[in-house]
Amino acid sequence: MRKRVIFITGASGEVGQALLKELARQGERRLLTLDLHPLPAELQSLSTHVEGDLLNLRLLARLVSEYEIDVIYHLAALLSTRAEIQPEEAHQVNVEATLQLLKIAAEESQWRKRPVQFIFPSSIAAYGLPDRETKMHFQRVREFEWNQPRTMYGCNKLYCEHLGVYFSRYYRQLAAEQPPTIDFRCVRFPGLISAYTVPSGGTSDYAPEMIHAAARGVPYACFVREEARIPFMAMPDAVRALLMLAHAPRERLTRHVYNVTSFTLSAAQIRDRVLAAFPDAQITFQPDHKREAIVDSWPADIDDSAARLDWDWAPEYDVDRAFNEYLIPIIRERYRSR
Repeated sequence: MRKRVIFITGASGEVGQALLKELARQGERRLLTLDLHPLPAELQSLSTHVEGDLLNLRLLARLVSEYEIDVIYHLAALLSTRAEIQPEEAHQVNVEATLQLLKIAAEESQWRKRPVQFIFPSSIAAYGLPDRETKMHFQRVREFEWNQPRTMYGCNKLYCEHLGVYFSRYYRQLAAEQPPTIDFRCVRFPGLISAYTVPSGGTSDYAPEMIHAAARGVPYACFVREEARIPFMAMPDAVRALLMLAHAPRERLTRHVYNVTSFTLSAAQIRDRVLAAFPDAQITFQPDHKREAIVDSWPADIDDSAARLDWDWAPEYDVDRAFNEYLIPIIRERYRSR
């Protein structure tokens, strides 16, 4: 008899660690996690952790033989900046590994005769506005608008959204009797800011990088101009969004891909909030025009009304609470103890 599990890939990353902690806090004990790296010591007791590569088909086959997967949270990814440097590797990690997991979920669904739930975090990088003028005109963008990403990471995420919809609606559609399909649900995130993990290469990471540098007492040169603006979300709300969507009744959902957001700030507004907390912080602006162009291709705000209507989404951390109750005090304490 295989053990029934919730399977989390990329569990050592920013979102993975936060999700693992929250599921454990809720009393979930049937957690199977996978990452190239070990879990932090304080999280190792929360799951059965496997160190390995998602592209290792033998490893995936072994896991499927040992565990019956009820839910997949597929968080593993090569993030935007690194994906631009290594686009072929990004395609392998972000697309080919996702395709393998979707096939596993489909086979499990057929064997169980009920859908495996597949929760997928996508990104604001799936959008691609052509220039700043267009961005100023289209202030709040819906899920189906401006899906012309200019980064490999955005292309990967958008394609995987479509793959998920295909496996959820159309997989083996020409068979005499279509088998049970997966239950694919996707959250399209804005820039995420975590107080507990160090930024790890996302193009929106200039926001958390400012705070971490200020708390450490080191200068920081922001790679976008002061007016650059995108939406953000505190990590606790990101985890809440994943879990809320996972728990939403299927009959209430009108789509597979949902925007979620919390607050929108310019880089200058982020700096001002950091300086209010750390008056001696040294923050300057030295735009890297190539990276800045990527940020400019993302909307200044996104419309998450579908998520609010379909599964009662609403952020708990507005901009004041995110900075004053979560980011600043926790990051300050992190470096005070060092």
